[in-house]
Amino acid sequence: MQRLDLPMMLVLVALHFAVVVFGAGDDDFSRNDFPASFVFGSGSSAYQVEGAAFEDGRTPSIWDTFSHAGAYNGANGDVACDAYHKYKEDVQLMVDTGLEAYRFSISWSRLIPNGRGPVNPKGLQYYNNLINELVGHGIQPHVTLCHYDVPQVLEDEYGGWLSEKIINDFIAYADVCFKEFGDRVLHWTTVNEANVFALGGYDLGFTPPGRCSPHVGIGPCSRGNSSTKPYIVAHSMLLTHSSVFRLYKRKYKSTQHGFVGLNIFAYRFIPHTNATADEGATLRAYAFYLGWFISPLIFGDYPVTMKDRVGSRMPTFTRQESEQVKGAIDFIGLNHYATLHVKDRPSAFERDFRDFNTDAAIQLVFEQGGVTPKGEYPWTQPGLQAVLEYFKKTYGNLPIYIHENGQTTPRNATLNDMGRVEYLHAYIRNLLDAMRNGSNVRGYFSWSFLDGMELLDAYESAYGLYYVDLDDKNLTRYPKLSQHWYSNFLKGKSRKSSVNLEIGKEVSHSSESEFSS
Repeated sequence: MQRLDLPMMLVLVALHFAVVVFGAGDDDFSRNDFPASFVFGSGSSAYQVEGAAFEDGRTPSIWDTFSHAGAYNGANGDVACDAYHKYKEDVQLMVDTGLEAYRFSISWSRLIPNGRGPVNPKGLQYYNNLINELVGHGIQPHVTLCHYDVPQVLEDEYGGWLSEKIINDFIAYADVCFKEFGDRVLHWTTVNEANVFALGGYDLGFTPPGRCSPHVGIGPCSRGNSSTKPYIVAHSMLLTHSSVFRLYKRKYKSTQHGFVGLNIFAYRFIPHTNATADEGATLRAYAFYLGWFISPLIFGDYPVTMKDRVGSRMPTFTRQESEQVKGAIDFIGLNHYATLHVKDRPSAFERDFRDFNTDAAIQLVFEQGGVTPKGEYPWTQPGLQAVLEYFKKTYGNLPIYIHENGQTTPRNATLNDMGRVEYLHAYIRNLLDAMRNGSNVRGYFSWSFLDGMELLDAYESAYGLYYVDLDDKNLTRYPKLSQHWYSNFLKGKSRKSSVNLEIGKEVSHSSESEFSS
């Protein structure tokens, strides 16, 4: 991995805003256009930034095992950004940026190393310290309980999410978190990207724990059944989430006054053509990817189209389970990055062996567009408002937090990440339009605060507002242009600005650059 030239990095850190030019027009907006109660933040997850994988009593999670099995060609989260030791420094960077909230996850295997039973005092101390540091600086902690990192000991014992035995263990884990941290944490998410967790981990095998049928997976899988296991895992997740929601409501809600939600990944889907078949396929895409989890939480059962197509492979809710799951949601967390075109693929449904993708009988097409550099997400036609409109019309206007939204770039590309600035500006503007049209969105978190270990390719891509120099033993953080931009936005400045980038003796001038969040 090629390292950025250090002198260039040091000078880039000195990029400063020479002239602020406020412009008029439909595109001109600032933090002040959003309600005062709305929160802007950024996010991370435990395995992606904490490091200290073998310190102070922590045991491996399924993500450790997945990494060390070679999923990332030798890369892993053993050290990552070393946030475990550098949390005070990182919180100060959040203060400098002006974050109002920070989304992070708790490592289950750090807090309860055996998956159940005794709490690890060192793990408890770390998360108390982090939460206290955040709260002490006026930053809201938003906590996820499971971000692709079930304790490996539970995976070994009964298959993790494949068994409903996980329900009681997860309830006990959540109970510890609510009891120990709930006096300062009001926003809890049970599972991150539940739909991707089920598909990536148990259908295609490209996320932990890497299970799939041999002829279906993206990578080699030593075990799994892509035809049945994703649906079983999703069912366990829904029963677990709803049980945790009911626990909080019964035991903690009246005193802590917090909220419990579930996070899912959401593309904007649009028909590839105007053909009726593609329009129908687009509706199926939404039903399979979003309705799979959201319909049970709103209506008490899976979408009809899924039940019809999956048939006997689709788990069923008992009457009691349906009542438990229905309404077990205070908010939805959405991770959204891009738009996909949908083609009808009826031939897939004819195959003898079927999995999630062939059950849906769709083909998803990503179109780069002419403006966006290859390897980055397009930003000229953001799809966030369309996704929010779909939720509002289909499931009612539940509170929503945008938990992840951000631009990908090669990790060591540049600190002058204008593509990320353009992306964030476009999507925040799109979010504001959605809210003005009635969408009940309560907060927005950029992904990510630091360049951490990414789920799909470890340290090859980057999403952070801060670059982390992995070749420096101190893992020094350097602000990117997007950090300055986000900071200015959060401090109430308008969209237009001029930026001088000083690189050695050369000065490149970027005028009318977009500022927003």
